[in-house]
Amino acid sequence: MSQEKPESASPSLVSRARKALSGVETGPSVIARHAKTAPGGPGVYRMIDASGEVLYVGKARGLKKRVQSYARAGSHNNRIAAMIANTASMEFVTTPTETEALLLEANLIKRLKPRYNVVLRDDKSFPFILIARDHAFPQILKHRGARSREGDYFGPFASAGAVGRTINTLQRAFLLRSCSDAYFETRLRPCLLYQIKRCSAPCTGEISDADYAALVDEALRFLTGESDEVKRRMHNLMDDASLKQDYERAASFRDRLTALSNVRSHQGINPQNVKDADVFSAHQEAGQTAIQVFFFRTGNNWGNRAYFPRADKSLSVEEVLESFVAQFYDDKPPPKLVLLSHEIAGRRLLGEALSLRAGHKIRVEAPQRGEKHELVNHALVNAREVLARRLAESSSQAAIFARLAELFDLEDTPGRIEVFDNSHISGTNPVGAMIVAGVEGFIRNQYRKFNIRSEDLAPGDDYAMMREMLTRRFSKLARDKDPANGWAAPDLVLIDGGPGQLSAALSVLDELGLSEIKLAAIAKGPDRNAGRERIYLKGREPLLLEPRDPVLYCIQKLRDEAHRFAIGAHRARRKKAMQTSPLDEIQGIGPSRKRALLQHFGSAKAVSRAGIADLAAVGGISAQMAKAIYDHFHEGAR
Repeated sequence: MSQEKPESASPSLVSRARKALSGVETGPSVIARHAKTAPGGPGVYRMIDASGEVLYVGKARGLKKRVQSYARAGSHNNRIAAMIANTASMEFVTTPTETEALLLEANLIKRLKPRYNVVLRDDKSFPFILIARDHAFPQILKHRGARSREGDYFGPFASAGAVGRTINTLQRAFLLRSCSDAYFETRLRPCLLYQIKRCSAPCTGEISDADYAALVDEALRFLTGESDEVKRRMHNLMDDASLKQDYERAASFRDRLTALSNVRSHQGINPQNVKDADVFSAHQEAGQTAIQVFFFRTGNNWGNRAYFPRADKSLSVEEVLESFVAQFYDDKPPPKLVLLSHEIAGRRLLGEALSLRAGHKIRVEAPQRGEKHELVNHALVNAREVLARRLAESSSQAAIFARLAELFDLEDTPGRIEVFDNSHISGTNPVGAMIVAGVEGFIRNQYRKFNIRSEDLAPGDDYAMMREMLTRRFSKLARDKDPANGWAAPDLVLIDGGPGQLSAALSVLDELGLSEIKLAAIAKGPDRNAGRERIYLKGREPLLLEPRDPVLYCIQKLRDEAHRFAIGAHRARRKKAMQTSPLDEIQGIGPSRKRALLQHFGSAKAVSRAGIADLAAVGGISAQMAKAIYDHFHEGAR
């Protein structure tokens, strides 16, 4: 980690920080005492304030020398001076090498999110394509999280959309199944994907084991960079089928070739000589930093993602980029090449740390010419553009949120707005949804859904659903007010509905002793016209904003996002319920027995009507199991 540039610290800033922690000794004298006992070798140190919060995590080749530098006055900038003034204690962890210290530092920063470090935000896992090999007929699917399932993983992709498009194309080209193993085992005839030529239907024996294995092999070769050879072989097979006047088979190969060509055409820039690399380009402006990350695998562009790390304005773009990259790979496998837009002080050390984590050589470069430099520049242009848009949006958004504060009589601009909605069809599969938004936009990693559990709920009782959802959410707030868990107190709560929903919501807050939380209900206009919404607040006449008012547009956007999220949660629950069979509830009935029963009787309803003797006649169903099945559907009947 590079040293901060010396700057004269403001005496008033230091004195204010010390005064805030009056009664607890803090500052250089505390650090000086820790310096006496600090280890001399490499490791990681933590600076902690009087309340036990970690202020800063750093690594050093020599811990004692680094800590001693903090104890010397007059050579620190304002950020470091404030950090020193607030330090009440320090902790040290030694490591065998500076390389391992860098890895530990990145891990601790991501986990603890210290106030004075560069912190990587929005660090959700990246999606991969998985060809699962734990089944006789491998499945192709999108995968996130730990790689615990046996198979071949390809990625990362920048977004779930990019994975979905690629899988759709690969299905058209290689006809691999995407259904779950349970669905596969219960098929009696080919599904729609077979009809539209996106699956070879191995579930019903439409393709042999050997031919399906050949399709899997072709898909693997294509994804590992042998796309030209796969296309050449497919083209030869098409020509051969055409010469034999097997035009239907030739057309099939033609369609598959077209699908493969679409993979690269939808990916934009594709390098000629760079096969596997991640490109990081950073741009800094107005105290904010944007970092664009592009992913290249097997010579293909698998998308990009923008990040806006939390960092002090005094840090240079090189310092932010260095800390960001180290944290980025804390839980991700790096490619063999990492390209940076700026030369960083710890580039050699970063390469050694990534190599140690990956178990093979990782090169970290800041190219100055050639194709690699062009890739970095392309990413840098994107970083500049995304930061410019963010600055423009945040400026106008801040003004709108300030107006929201006036409208709802808030003491300050709302930093956290929660919006609630529910979704159901005639009361079935009811789901409640909560979305969260701030000045910088939607905070999607704090969205929550609530499966409505009340058994005595009248179908379509929106008031009762709203009461249950808010009770569960705000009971959680009363128990756990830690913002890190996504349950911080909101500055404003919006609910979809009118006076009835408002009354129900207010009664919940009153019962929980949280009546100080500002709450409003957004009712749709006459004939559900957008732009004529009425806003209901406690003790006030309904508000009706002008149709072109930016504040109204903001409220509509928040409400629509909550509605979208609620509908998505409801559809997922309904789909799961539709795919559930009564046979799944019987202990001892697995995929094989379930398939045998359905093939014999034709439907689960027919199984429920069958006698014990008929059930026992099915292959794999013993007399004891037949009785268990019969008893399940005829409970209490003797």
